Amino acid sequence: MCRFVIYKGTSPVQLSHLLTRPCHSIINQAFDSRLRLDRRRPMNGDGFGVGWYDSVSDEELGSQPCIFTSVTPAWNNVNLTRLAEKIKSPLVFGHVRATTAGSLSLDNCHPFVHGKLMFMHNGGIADFHLIKRKLQGDLPDVAFNMVQGNTDSEWAFALFLAKLPDPNARSFTPEVLRKAMLDTVASLNTYAEEAQITEPSLMNFCVTDGESVVVTRYISSRTDEAASLWFSSGTNFSEYAEGGHYKMSKADKRENIIMIASEPLTFERADWMEIKTNHMVVITPKMNLLQIPIIDKFYVSPSDPAALARRTEFAQEKGLLAPREELKVIDALPGNRRQPVTSR
Repeated sequence: MCRFVIYKGTSPVQLSHLLTRPCHSIINQAFDSRLRLDRRRPMNGDGFGVGWYDSVSDEELGSQPCIFTSVTPAWNNVNLTRLAEKIKSPLVFGHVRATTAGSLSLDNCHPFVHGKLMFMHNGGIADFHLIKRKLQGDLPDVAFNMVQGNTDSEWAFALFLAKLPDPNARSFTPEVLRKAMLDTVASLNTYAEEAQITEPSLMNFCVTDGESVVVTRYISSRTDEAASLWFSSGTNFSEYAEGGHYKMSKADKRENIIMIASEPLTFERADWMEIKTNHMVVITPKMNLLQIPIIDKFYVSPSDPAALARRTEFAQEKGLLAPREELKVIDALPGNRRQPVTSR
C-alpha cells in the first residue's frame, strides 16, 4: 500500500532530510518497511511523487506548488536523489505508491494539484467502480476536468474541489479546507450507503494550500482500525548518529516543525504520537496543530472501551497497519538502535 509524509516548518528543509537520508525515510520504507508490513505487495515500487512550495515568494513563478513524479521505484531514481540535495522548502508532500486502483502512469502518481492546492491519499475507497459514475455526475466542470488519471484518489480530490466555495481562490482559510474535507468524507459515505457497499473505505486524505494543512485518519467502520498515521513536532529534525539515524529535538515550547507520516521516520519512541482513528488534524499557518474528531455514525469516542477494541485485521491485510504483536520484536532487527514507536 501507499505511504506519505508531510513536512511543514517555519524554516525550509532540504528535501533529502525527509526523502533519502534518514535510514527509515519514506523512500527506504518503500522497500524495507519495519512497521507496516504488506505481505501481498511488500514493496511500494509503483511510482512516487514529491511536491513543494517555494521558500521565497516570486510573482513570476506563481504560488502553485512544484511537482516531481516518476513511475520508477523511488529508491532507484537518481534524479530524485540529485534534486533532494538541492531543493529546500517550508512545506513538502511526499508519496510512494503501490497500486490498488488505477494503472501505472505518471497521471496516477500523487500528489495531485489544482492551482495552489496539493492532495494525497493513503488507503482505498471500497468498490469505487460502483459509485464512480454517481460521483462524476455530481461534479462541476472545474472539478471534473481537473482529473487526468483513473484512480479513486484523484476522483476524491475532484470531489473535494467541488466542496470548496471557489477551488480557484488565491487563498483558503483552515476552516474552509476543514469543512470541504468533512463534506468530502460525508459524500463518499453517502455514495457507499446508496450503493449498498458494506466493505469499509480507508480515507487517509491530506490537502494543503501552502499555508494550512488538513489531514484525516479515517475508516468508514465503527469496529475496524484505520490505516496508521503519526505526527511529530519540535524545533529541529537532524541526524544524531551516522547511518541516517535522525531524531526530533525540542529546544523550547515552540513548534518550528510539524511532520505527519504514514509510518514514523525515526525509531525514537518519544518523537511520534499516533493520530486517533476517525480524527482530523489541522495545521494552521501559525503552526498550531489541532486534532479534531470526525463525528458521524462511524465515530467512537477514545474514552469508549469500544475504541480500544477496534479490529486491526482489515487494515493489516492491506498493508496499512502493523500487527501489534510484530511491533514488539522490531527492536531486535538489525540497524535499530533505539526502541521503535509502538501502537497503543
